Amino acid sequence: MGILSVVVLTLNEEANIGPCLESVRWADELLVLDSGSTDRTQAIAREYTPHILQVEWKGYGGTRNLGLDRARGDWILWLDADERVPEELGREIRAVVAGGGTDAAAYDVARRAYFLGTWIRHCGWYPGRVTRLFRRGSARFNDARVHEQLVVQGRVESLRNDLLHYTDPDLEHYFRKFNRYTTLAAEELHAAGRKAGAWDLSVRPLFAFLKMYLLRLGVLDGLHGFILCVLSAAYVFTKYAKLWERTHAGGVR
Repeated sequence: MGILSVVVLTLNEEANIGPCLESVRWADELLVLDSGSTDRTQAIAREYTPHILQVEWKGYGGTRNLGLDRARGDWILWLDADERVPEELGREIRAVVAGGGTDAAAYDVARRAYFLGTWIRHCGWYPGRVTRLFRRGSARFNDARVHEQLVVQGRVESLRNDLLHYTDPDLEHYFRKFNRYTTLAAEELHAAGRKAGAWDLSVRPLFAFLKMYLLRLGVLDGLHGFILCVLSAAYVFTKYAKLWERTHAGGVR
């Protein structure tokens, strides 16, 4: 029998952390890394686990790696606070940890996103497989400023059941993330020496919309899909506009 550690990063996640930890309370260790929450996040988390670490924010990848270093499990499952592990996926994970899987180093999972009150089934968001369960010592996060990736040493196999992602309950929440993530993405491009031009500001957003709405069948998600595809195109435009601002408008104050 292996030991499973679940690692979650938090910052003012009082609306999410309880349901998240409740969905994995069967795990051997629940480890919460909090970067200075000022709401009830830590108090709610303490109802599920004593393992709450207050850590300095080192970026998404760097902070997650702190969690990997502190987790004691043979297997690690990392979650975002707005994610839930349903019963079927939980049973599948427990079977792998108990030795019922193969000798794979890691497992990916399809992530089903709940956006503005409905499940998104297309748009390139689903199945949107992400690697979340892995053997201790077999993987580390890279240092990307946004949308960090887990780099696995070894074979990755797939779990059958979905991970649930309650991503954006309303547009106010979406735009709070939108502003933060587009800034981080622009900073990353700028650090890599990239510059933004007319092509990036005109063609890239249009292509992003057409790819999601037509090629990835966002049209089948109805009005929710249309809104998501438009917002995603706006994300691309804003990311490159912020990059342009850094290279053509004297930087940012």
